[in-house]
Amino acid sequence: MKEKVNVFDYSETILKALQKGVLLTTRSGDKTNTMTVSWGSLGIEWAKPVFVVYVREHRFTHELLEKNPEFTVSIPIGKFNRKILGIAGTKSGHNIDKIKELGVTLEDPETTTVPGIKELPLTLECRVVYKQKQDPKMIKPEYNEFFYPQDIDGSFHDRNRDYHTAYYGEIVDAYIIK
Repeated sequence: MKEKVNVFDYSETILKALQKGVLLTTRSGDKTNTMTVSWGSLGIEWAKPVFVVYVREHRFTHELLEKNPEFTVSIPIGKFNRKILGIAGTKSGHNIDKIKELGVTLEDPETTTVPGIKELPLTLECRVVYKQKQDPKMIKPEYNEFFYPQDIDGSFHDRNRDYHTAYYGEIVDAYIIK
């Protein structure tokens, strides 16, 4: 069962959770992947509610988003197993089936083709309406050096040489999985 919500009624919950990590889930064909993200924003663009996520170029999630420009954001409410965020943020979907590894419950979507995750029940279904790769020349030099060290391979799960693509997802549905 799902309870529809106005995303802006939960903006504080979403932004506080984002600081510690939320799940970004993608799907293309028979492949579903989730990853922990702590970079993002909630707002209004083109008179529509949007959630912007940032995904590094060599992430499996990036590959799936390029094939199917839809995603869900799953936000915890109350207590949950924090190991979910730890594993989803350090393992690669290139190498393992993270959904299976995490033992999470996929919840069928309402509007998109990408499922939510029951264990993090506040769910935003999004369709990409704009994307842009970061331009290194436009990033503050100190941030560039710190967040994009050119001597660290793009396959490393933390800071590395790969820049992000910003995916602006129009929030087409929002609900709490019960």
